[in-house]
Amino acid sequence: MSLAADTLPAFDSRFARELPELCVPWQGTVPAAELLALNEPLAHDLGLVPEHLRSPEGLALLVGAAAPAGATPVAQGYSGHQFGALSPRLGDGRALLVGELRDRHGRVRDLHLKGSGRTPFSRGGDGKAAVGPMLREYVVSEAMQALGIPTTRSLAVVATGETVLRETPLPGAVLARVAASHLRVGTFEYAAMHPDPEVLRRLADHAIARHHPHAAEADDPYLALFEAVVDAQAALVASWMLVGFIHGVMNTDNVTISGETIDYGPCAFMEAYDPATVFSSIDHGGRYAFANQPAVMQWNLARFAEALLGLLAPEPQAAATAAGEVLQTFGERFDRRWRPGLHAKLGLPEGPGTDEALAGDLLGLMQEHELDWTATFRSLAAVLRGAPAELPDAVDPWLARWRAQLPADPGQRGAVADAMDRVNPRFIPRNQQVEEALAAATAGDVGPLHRLVEVVRRPFEDRPGLEAYAAPAPACDGPYRTFCGT
Repeated sequence: MSLAADTLPAFDSRFARELPELCVPWQGTVPAAELLALNEPLAHDLGLVPEHLRSPEGLALLVGAAAPAGATPVAQGYSGHQFGALSPRLGDGRALLVGELRDRHGRVRDLHLKGSGRTPFSRGGDGKAAVGPMLREYVVSEAMQALGIPTTRSLAVVATGETVLRETPLPGAVLARVAASHLRVGTFEYAAMHPDPEVLRRLADHAIARHHPHAAEADDPYLALFEAVVDAQAALVASWMLVGFIHGVMNTDNVTISGETIDYGPCAFMEAYDPATVFSSIDHGGRYAFANQPAVMQWNLARFAEALLGLLAPEPQAAATAAGEVLQTFGERFDRRWRPGLHAKLGLPEGPGTDEALAGDLLGLMQEHELDWTATFRSLAAVLRGAPAELPDAVDPWLARWRAQLPADPGQRGAVADAMDRVNPRFIPRNQQVEEALAAATAGDVGPLHRLVEVVRRPFEDRPGLEAYAAPAPACDGPYRTFCGT
């Protein structure tokens, strides 16, 4: 079924048209029952009319039962190193790329569905998704957007009325997701294994044109593409860690060429600081722990380099050397964002005279005393304004050293505190509140979820009456665990 062109913006299917070897035309197979969440600001940004999306025709679009005119929905193929082991053929086992459209800024965006039914890549799976995990992605991706972190966005979550069997029977749902694209490191791994080497070249050209057009002007466009992705991912991981975010499943099929965060499965925001924090129920060895994220991302980018080698130089050793030299810059690129970002969170100036040990010493104290990542950094601006420090006495000597690095003039200190409040959020999607909202929504009450989304969409503003949303979770038995939902 195709939707009338006059009710929707113009759609294209450039990926499907240019790279048919990497996808399979397909259609969603689940019903639409009820709209649980609609991101109206994002809909307007895409030229979509919220009232139309709420209609039966709009709901059919949001679950993949109907295609917009000009679009060829496809299930995309890709590989993935999952926890370090290669799965040569993953692909969209429960998802569809509906097509591409332009937002009001002229940027091309994918409309993609998750939980829309079985595809040729399902590998025995049911192709479905549950309400809870899809709403988790909606909440967390909106929080990331508000925090200024590159991310895919959630347009809508639609209940299907079906039952999804996981650990327990759960109500089913489809997530409509918007992204700069769904090109992944795993897409390149998949293309590199194709018998026709031109498929990889066409994929690289497609990625350059879509995401890194400056690379086309370089002496070696494919090496420039690799460097651009290395830089984008170094910046992305630094931005995650500055707000205490743990992705939880950093497989190569979850690393985008655009530099956006994708696939909010077993993700969560760290509360009590511990660099070994792991939330994912399937990450038994801590591979994707908070502090491991930069090293894991560099490892994933090495797999990207391996996929690109055939394009980088005719001689394998020369190609490996060129890619290796770029890959070795990842640490410096990460540190270039992480260190100034940490200094900004502390209000410290960059340059000579700054106590370089201050940030590291605070992290040590936070770990020792199990201090909350978000609340601790946010509290420092209040301390600078003269409020009492709501921190353990053991932190007092550090606070004295910290104050000595800042302007003595009260007016200047006030300006520093204001700048700190612009980078240290008051509100994040705290784990207990997310779980409570998802449990209520799964039981049929989406009110708590919508209230939580409204809070995290304005993360840096102090708002009376919302203090409970900024409070760390009470102590509980055992570690907090999150799940993929597949």
